[in-house]
Amino acid sequence: MTDSSLLTPHPSSFLVWWLAIRPKTLTISFVPVMVGSSLAYAETGVIVWLPLLVALAAAMLIQIGTNLHNDVSDFERGADGSERIGPPRATASGWLAPAAVHRAAWACFGAAVLMGVYLVWYGGWPIFLLGLGSVAAGWAYTGGPRPIAYSALSELFVWLFFGLGAVMGSHYLQTLGLGRDAFVAAAMIGLFAAAVIVVNNYRDLDADGKIGKNTLAVRLGRTGSKLEYALLMLLPYLLLPALGHFKGVWLPMLTLPWAVFLILRFWREAPGPTFNRILAQTAQLQLGFGVLFSMGLLS
Repeated sequence: MTDSSLLTPHPSSFLVWWLAIRPKTLTISFVPVMVGSSLAYAETGVIVWLPLLVALAAAMLIQIGTNLHNDVSDFERGADGSERIGPPRATASGWLAPAAVHRAAWACFGAAVLMGVYLVWYGGWPIFLLGLGSVAAGWAYTGGPRPIAYSALSELFVWLFFGLGAVMGSHYLQTLGLGRDAFVAAAMIGLFAAAVIVVNNYRDLDADGKIGKNTLAVRLGRTGSKLEYALLMLLPYLLLPALGHFKGVWLPMLTLPWAVFLILRFWREAPGPTFNRILAQTAQLQLGFGVLFSMGLLS
């Protein structure tokens, strides 16, 4: 086996861990908490800060743990081979020992569970079920005999946990109740998060197909994935009228030209490293949409 540590220059220790947690997409766990809490404030006029901050920290720890677990698990499964065109992975590049990455991933999951104890005390059994499911899904994304990321379910998984679960859970912690508005807001934010996964899987389509990683992109092919991406990117804007009773809810429409630009770029660009930037920009679009949505709710 080729010594992968000889293939890529070794960055500093801090930079290695920073790259391993994938900072360009960490907003995917921040935006849902912001949106769910902002919607709760728009409905009640009150923010309960401690549950909000603890929920935010727990959500980000679960995402970081999932990313680290993905880094080492893909390496151990042989998924990060020489044909990979995504950003360098810490374990596959020989920058970090697999055991160290495993420990860091479980430390993140463990810290999230500890924070979850307070959230369960505050919010009750719905938060217990959500937290347990989130940690289990984070591990199962690339762990176990049938990893979610190796199937056609990764977009659905992200929509459920980084959309419905995170937004509605954050809203519930503020109000101890749920309604249609929370579901619509959660669906919108989750659609953008799922679009990030589409970019990732489209970029890696050829390499994934060769190793039996049957993502939805592998099953749909290039054209089907382009249609999927366009649908996920445009649906949030079509759902905004369902929340039209909030006077500032149209503010996120300012990001629609950006969404159209990314869709056109996704369709026109040849598969390759360019999609690393499209992936990051898709996450940035979700952040922009979420910030403007929250500002509109609070106006």
